[in-house]
Amino acid sequence: MKGDACMTAQLVNIGFGNSVVSRRVIAIISPNAAPIKRLRDEAREDRRLIDATQGRRTRSVIITDSNHVILSAIQSETIAQRFSPSCNLREEDLKEDQ
Repeated sequence: MKGDACMTAQLVNIGFGNSVVSRRVIAIISPNAAPIKRLRDEAREDRRLIDATQGRRTRSVIITDSNHVILSAIQSETIAQRFSPSCNLREEDLKEDQ
């Protein structure tokens, strides 16, 4: 099955030597929307926030199946491409609605 090949567990680089296990990631989203900022604040209060930005600007937010919120300084599109280079993501799937 081709779909199963794309979901094998692997470490994905999210910047500055930090990695996540691909199978544990639920979503990779842009940090600019107000609901995402609230999600980040709630995760900080609940001690579920992992800051992997190394002091740089947050460019993507990664949500895991354990409800942890991971901040990354790498663009969401770049992380998505690192996730599944063999799954042939379409460019339209990676662009934001305008």
